[in-house]
Amino acid sequence: MINNLRLKLIGATMLSLIIVLSVVVGVIAYSTYRGIIDDADVVLALLADNNGSFPEKDESPPSDAPNDIGGGGGGNRLKNDILSSPELEYETRYFTVTYNTRSGSLVSVNTGKIAAVDSSAAVEYAEEALSKNKTKGFLDDYRYLVYEGETETTVVFLDCARNLSTFRTVIIASLGVSLAGLGMVLILLIFLSGRIVKPFWENYEKQRRFITDAGHDLKTPLTVIGADAEVLEMDIGESEWITDIKNQVARLTDMTNSLIALSRMDEAQPQFTMLDFPLSDVVEEVLEEYRSLAKTHEKNLSGSIQPMISLCGDEKAIRRLLSTLLDNAMKYSDEHGIITLTLEQQRGTIRLTLFNTCPYMPKESLPHLFDRFYRTDESRNSQTGGYGLGLSIAAAIVTAHKGKIAASTTDENSLLITVTLPS
Repeated sequence: MINNLRLKLIGATMLSLIIVLSVVVGVIAYSTYRGIIDDADVVLALLADNNGSFPEKDESPPSDAPNDIGGGGGGNRLKNDILSSPELEYETRYFTVTYNTRSGSLVSVNTGKIAAVDSSAAVEYAEEALSKNKTKGFLDDYRYLVYEGETETTVVFLDCARNLSTFRTVIIASLGVSLAGLGMVLILLIFLSGRIVKPFWENYEKQRRFITDAGHDLKTPLTVIGADAEVLEMDIGESEWITDIKNQVARLTDMTNSLIALSRMDEAQPQFTMLDFPLSDVVEEVLEEYRSLAKTHEKNLSGSIQPMISLCGDEKAIRRLLSTLLDNAMKYSDEHGIITLTLEQQRGTIRLTLFNTCPYMPKESLPHLFDRFYRTDESRNSQTGGYGLGLSIAAAIVTAHKGKIAASTTDENSLLITVTLPS
């Protein structure tokens, strides 16, 4: 159990850290990429306003240039910061392609400000950009802007390779640092998680040991009380008070045995003897034992058992599992209720189901049915003598056999318990 607790702690911590780091890296990536686009759009807008070239040094930027390229806030500040750089014209690589708007014929190609693209490649880029029917976007590492004049349509491309390369480097470095941090945190958690969960484990062990010791200590006085009641009944004859004492002693003894059984199953290595045995025969035998009880309580008990199914497990524990499930169905099914037990083998797994009708089974109660001392209806369960331990014992047995158990209902007037075991 302590290992499961440690794994849950490590898993929850690592998942939380992964989510936080993903958000942080995502925000960094988005803001950096958005900044590259905004900077490029400011330069493209300047080139568009000056017919594909930078203005002369003594000219101020056109007043009608877009103030907030990219839709973000602070557009004027961003534009002024970029345009105020005296090196902007010399560090910017760009090319333009111009077409006649009406005829669509090529008018001019300007690749004088870039060495990596020749005229034919520039035309190919321009035709691809125009085919997208967008005014701006990316082609490879080039940011482009399509603008129309009175008679001409120009596509201007800005080389963003350096900025995008820096962006990729930052993202890769961020991911690398994040992964390294996750690895370091994982190593620390592996070493420290034992100390973190140790107090909880010690408290749990003390509680489990107390239940076991108290259960054994209770057995002796309960046995004495039961024997004294028997002797008293022999001396003075039957009495409703003596009968009540005997019934309550039987209930306490049953509950004590159940608590001890649960406590033993919670041990790191439950005392089960795993051997191959004919599961189909065992299920058939247990089912037969309950047929007469079902007739007595006017319940309709039936079964569908696939023959020749074997299981590697503890036969005694599996018998207790079957008895517990059938007891639960007998107690809580409605008057003249239907109880159906099914056993079949499917794709490498063994599937055991127990269906029973019942007066009312709310769907919100299903996740808690296997909790200890949980009862859907306190008054009804008090009358039937339940303690809320039966299904907990069943779940513990199934878990010890590396299986799964689940409860479901379709109409809230029936209950289906499904047990899946490895074959």
